[in-house]
Amino acid sequence: MNSYPPKIVIEEQGLRDGLQTEKPFMPTDKKLEIIGVVADAGIKRIQVTSFVHPKLVPQMADAEEICKGLDWSRDVLYSGLVLNTKGLERAANAGLRHVAASISASDTHSRKNANASLPQARQRIAEMIKTGKENGLVIRGGLQCVFGCRFEGRIDPNVVFDMIKEQLDLGIDEVALADSTGMANPISIQEISGKVIELSEDKPVFLHLHDTEGKGLANALAAMQIGVAHFDTAFGGTGGCPFIKGASGNISTEDMVFMSEQMGIDTGIDIDKIAAISRSLEQYFSKQFSGKMHRVIDRQDIQVVR
Repeated sequence: MNSYPPKIVIEEQGLRDGLQTEKPFMPTDKKLEIIGVVADAGIKRIQVTSFVHPKLVPQMADAEEICKGLDWSRDVLYSGLVLNTKGLERAANAGLRHVAASISASDTHSRKNANASLPQARQRIAEMIKTGKENGLVIRGGLQCVFGCRFEGRIDPNVVFDMIKEQLDLGIDEVALADSTGMANPISIQEISGKVIELSEDKPVFLHLHDTEGKGLANALAAMQIGVAHFDTAFGGTGGCPFIKGASGNISTEDMVFMSEQMGIDTGIDIDKIAAISRSLEQYFSKQFSGKMHRVIDRQDIQVVR
């Protein structure tokens, strides 16, 4: 029998990764309404926005306004994604105390996603970590395209380990491994994540899984078998990197919660409230998301986005 964690921590990334490719622009007040429902559902970590150039990701153009409207009295960790020092400084000035600063393990993806070669990106994140520490921020470091790249194929795990160790030495507080292209499989998840857990010692290791090839939940299960207890998800299975061809959404928050609770693994999350967000957003954007359980769990008395 495999040993599973008794409880997992889920960071909801639907507000950032989930919405970043959607059109039309969703008004700030509606995003804040969704953030409130996510918090009401018991989720304690929410990535609320990203501090990127609005011309590149128009849906995130209201990052500062989002932060102004957050309910800081809640027992919730709000975070924002940053890709450079300017973005980090914007996040700090907006009042966030927790930022996610990651770079790609793929040179080609790094050039497309962040307009930086791999050596430039490594220098950039070193500067971000230094600036973040000087500003008293909690920094979640990490890597994108850890388990494969659509442009370059397999990523050498030793490169991943070297880059993670470099970030740990610089003082990051948490580690995130992103399967940005959805190319991971249960074996690669266990081999790479297991080694990163060893390197990270007592620091949390998050997995950010995409379901492009339909292996998202299988990869999450494999990760839990070796002790990973921190995951990024997005309501409805929304999201996907706009710079990766064919990239589909994240693993669905509802699907992850449902599977975990069936297995006796506590999440502390009200699945009905998260499912209601997903159904409302399907109506709002006139599309069907890739997640499953929000269509199975259909509480008609809950409506979120109108």
